[in-house]
Amino acid sequence: MGAVAGAYGVRGEVRLKSFCADPEAIGSYGPLWSEDGARSFEVTLGAPVAQGFAARLGGVTTREQADALRGIRLFVDRDRLPSLPDDEFYHADLIGLEVFDTGGASLGRVKAVLNHGASDLLEVVSPGQKGAVLLPFTRVIVPTVDLAAGRIVADPPEGLLE
Repeated sequence: MGAVAGAYGVRGEVRLKSFCADPEAIGSYGPLWSEDGARSFEVTLGAPVAQGFAARLGGVTTREQADALRGIRLFVDRDRLPSLPDDEFYHADLIGLEVFDTGGASLGRVKAVLNHGASDLLEVVSPGQKGAVLLPFTRVIVPTVDLAAGRIVADPPEGLLE
């Protein structure tokens, strides 16, 4: 859902980066959890700041406590997320899916979903290949995503997998 970018001010507030489609929505999901699930934080958003929001996290009252949280990624329970239309997917749902070409041959598994500004890319790794392949996640190149079957069908551009 987001990440703590560091302390903001001297009274325990943090600079909170939101990864939500609507950045302000991060404050409406209820408690957010640390990646290891060991800590839970109630979030109260403050003013927008560079690359996020000033925010109060429950239990964090000093600048030192806020600064100690720098870099912590925050998550929400899956059942708190809204359902999506049939042609949209949460990145977490795509990670680990096996990718097949249109002929049924395995291309590997999705290791990550990346976005560097233009569009999403699937990072696909295959046991027999050196390095990963970045596959554009567009309807033309990835015509089928079947979450129930745990598979993606892709039609990669010629030369991408060589």
